Amino acid sequence: MIFGGAMAIFEGIAAIAKDDLFVTTAHYVFRFSLTSWGWIHLVLGIVVLLAGFALIGGALWARAVGVVLAGLSLLANFLWLPYYPFWAIVLIAVDIFIIWALCAGTVQEPGQF
Repeated sequence: MIFGGAMAIFEGIAAIAKDDLFVTTAHYVFRFSLTSWGWIHLVLGIVVLLAGFALIGGALWARAVGVVLAGLSLLANFLWLPYYPFWAIVLIAVDIFIIWALCAGTVQEPGQF
């Protein structure tokens, strides 16, 4: 989650600072400016990053919140596909892995490795 959140933060910063770097599509259904998409990714990335640190810290609530946030991040990156396809596909894969890892957590008995 920390890696996915950090990458979303970088994606947001890149969209806010250099919105001429990305491809703009003329007839895309979700017509936000690239700066708006940048802020969406930046805020979502910060929240995912913080939830990742809470998960490492042992917070039980962070697992459920992480699944929800990774799902939102996955949706945001799916909608981001026309602007930067490679980056969006990589982050979609990372979000799917995060959801899988959080849902398939194993319970270990004491003394097992």
